[in-house]
Amino acid sequence: MKNLKIFFFLLIPTLFYTQKIRVFVLAGQSNMNGFGYNKDLPNDLKTFKDVYIFQGNSVPDGDLNGGIGKWEVLKPGNGTGFKTDGKTNTLSDRFGLELSFAKRMKELFPNDKIALIKYAREGTSIDSVARADFGCWDADFHGKNGINQYDNFLKTVKNALSETDIDGNGKRDEIIPSGILWMQGEGDASYDEAIANRYYSHLKTLMNQMRAALLTDDLPVVIGKISDSGKNEKGRVWNTGELVQYAQEKFVENDKNAAIVRSTKKYNYGNDPWHYDSSGYIDLGKNFAEEIFKLITK
Repeated sequence: MKNLKIFFFLLIPTLFYTQKIRVFVLAGQSNMNGFGYNKDLPNDLKTFKDVYIFQGNSVPDGDLNGGIGKWEVLKPGNGTGFKTDGKTNTLSDRFGLELSFAKRMKELFPNDKIALIKYAREGTSIDSVARADFGCWDADFHGKNGINQYDNFLKTVKNALSETDIDGNGKRDEIIPSGILWMQGEGDASYDEAIANRYYSHLKTLMNQMRAALLTDDLPVVIGKISDSGKNEKGRVWNTGELVQYAQEKFVENDKNAAIVRSTKKYNYGNDPWHYDSSGYIDLGKNFAEEIFKLITK
């Protein structure tokens, strides 16, 4: 009986012990999803310790299985082509900004575990008028089945945070929402001035909705400024790109807990006029990390 009491005395601290995990949300469209090639990665971006990722299944508006996923240790393959059925993650041969972002965050917070929640869908807009066949992030859009990209995002967050032991070490997690990374805008810049001129109000509303979903009104937000490769017959891929860029700058100017990454203007592009090359995504993740760190520690 004495030994049994000792056992329970030793067990109780383990049952009630919690560990802190910094959680970052990554969301947007294709340049958040990522088109870098895993074969181009340096060795220091191929393996991670104490960094985890939950990537929600990306589906069009109206589909019912968006946002399902499974926590895993971060590794290359969460770029375009990633798939999950909620039980098994199928990694692709591509990566996004998550790798270099995570590496830099571990350098800046060496004693913290890092968790990434990612949901991105290629071609998506915020404005429902610009959704085409890709989808939109407007929470008020009630298309097929009443499900839009924001709904898929919410489901991703809900599914990710329903796990109370992300790293599986038997200790309950204390989640610390630490920031939102948003890389999107090209979809809204592809049409006319009316859509582009609504981008500021749409962006402001969406970021505040995401903050509310994470129960943190002043949660730091970092925006990736869209850029134009000029690689088409007109020398201009996005019809109203300058207006969306202006809206992004206006958002961070008016939001005391927001910042913007402008390095995108210097990036080279891959095999198409829309997506950065591998080195671009590596640099992008580093810069997102630097900006979010400034907001966290200011």
